[in-house]
Amino acid sequence: MTRDRKARLLTIAALGLALAIAVGRNQLSRSSATRPPSTPQDAIYAMLDASRAGDVRAYLANYGGQMRAAIEQSIRESGEEHFSRYLKESNLAIKGIAVSEPRQISSRETTVRVEYVYQDRNEAQTMRLEQEGGAWRITQVDATGRVKTLIPYGTPVQ
Repeated sequence: MTRDRKARLLTIAALGLALAIAVGRNQLSRSSATRPPSTPQDAIYAMLDASRAGDVRAYLANYGGQMRAAIEQSIRESGEEHFSRYLKESNLAIKGIAVSEPRQISSRETTVRVEYVYQDRNEAQTMRLEQEGGAWRITQVDATGRVKTLIPYGTPVQ
């Protein structure tokens, strides 16, 4: 076997190995994306990620009980495409999100405070989550309240 042929075979083998690794990582990320949220915070972050992406089905998967029924009704009335646009647009102004530690109500129920950071204000709301079939689902969301901020987001440092 010539030196040139050996180099070609080694290059093909290296590219094949790189492709196999890339495909394996892709499969791992897909399987973790479809895994049910293991903590209440995971469910909230998954809902927020789906909302930013406009992924209506993934967004809906993070809700349970009456909340899920109400969102399904809204999707039926407005249409999936319109609801997807609504999800994306409602996230455009958000600059950051702070999710607090859960406060256990019972072994299957908890509340989590979520604070949304905007350019000119902060807003907070409390979400109630319940464990359904091994996954945490948002079942109630309190009204959003404005949070007083001492220094607005984006204020230049002097």
